[in-house]
Amino acid sequence: MRLDGYIAKATGLSRKDAKRAIGQGRVQVAGSPCRQAAHAVAADDTVTLDDRELNAPTARYLMLHKPAGVVSATVGEDRHPSVLSLLPAQWQRDLHPVGRLDQDTTGLLLLTTDGQWSHRITAPRHRCPKTYRVTLAEPLTASALAQLREGLRLRNDPTPTAPAEAEAVDTHCLDLTLREGRYHQVKRMLAAVGNRVVALHRTRIGDLVLDPELAPGEFRALTDSEIDGFLKGGDSEPA
Repeated sequence: MRLDGYIAKATGLSRKDAKRAIGQGRVQVAGSPCRQAAHAVAADDTVTLDDRELNAPTARYLMLHKPAGVVSATVGEDRHPSVLSLLPAQWQRDLHPVGRLDQDTTGLLLLTTDGQWSHRITAPRHRCPKTYRVTLAEPLTASALAQLREGLRLRNDPTPTAPAEAEAVDTHCLDLTLREGRYHQVKRMLAAVGNRVVALHRTRIGDLVLDPELAPGEFRALTDSEIDGFLKGGDSEPA
């Protein structure tokens, strides 16, 4: 990590202020003064600012119960605020959503400062499963379930979808698990079998289930075991 980035993350200073402190000779790395903002800080380096040792910055990993009406981005769009606006200001720094949900889709959304961990989940080659509770406008038919499970062609897409796990919940609701992430995939899949999605809620990513204690708009930090669970795989984009 660059020295200016290390100081910014460890102290809450802006990058500009961190660079200023470095240029003023207020920073030491491994016991020696360092005036190079781009200096690479090694894992075992001790960094001090004004003779005060800094704690190494640690990555943050959060689970958010996304409500409707917010966008999965670091900056809001038009009348829709960013999901980061749901968090206290001190939690927002350097966070990004892991993948995305459409602004009208609710449920489990992960946020992190760890780009490599995020990539493990969003990279298509890892095929991380994502499960959605889908509410439908029309009754769910046995034929539609079979097509979803087998894979089907979407409008303006020559490649059939991969087989999905599809389980009926009731006449107008199903749980659908995907291991790929095409644009608006759930909505397009249900349209392809002659139905329409009226509500979409993500309940699970990999083995991680949305905490039932979280109300819409609430969040919590992930546990170490929840974080490590994604080292086994990962996947792609929105429904």
